[in-house]
Amino acid sequence: MLENRTARLTILIDPDKKKAFEDLCMRLDTNPSQALRQMIREFLAKHHVKWSPQGMKAGDE
Repeated sequence: MLENRTARLTILIDPDKKKAFEDLCMRLDTNPSQALRQMIREFLAKHHVKWSPQGMKAGDE
């Protein structure tokens, strides 16, 4: 499923936590944006929040 990636989410976190997260992402061969998008999708699913990328029609997946 392609997502529209034009919205920005800004967060403030501890610099040491940010560095640890970035280092882990590098070891897992991903980047922080990809990891955060996956975490958000999982969080929404866990709480039974349905969403679909803007502009997609049913069956486009």
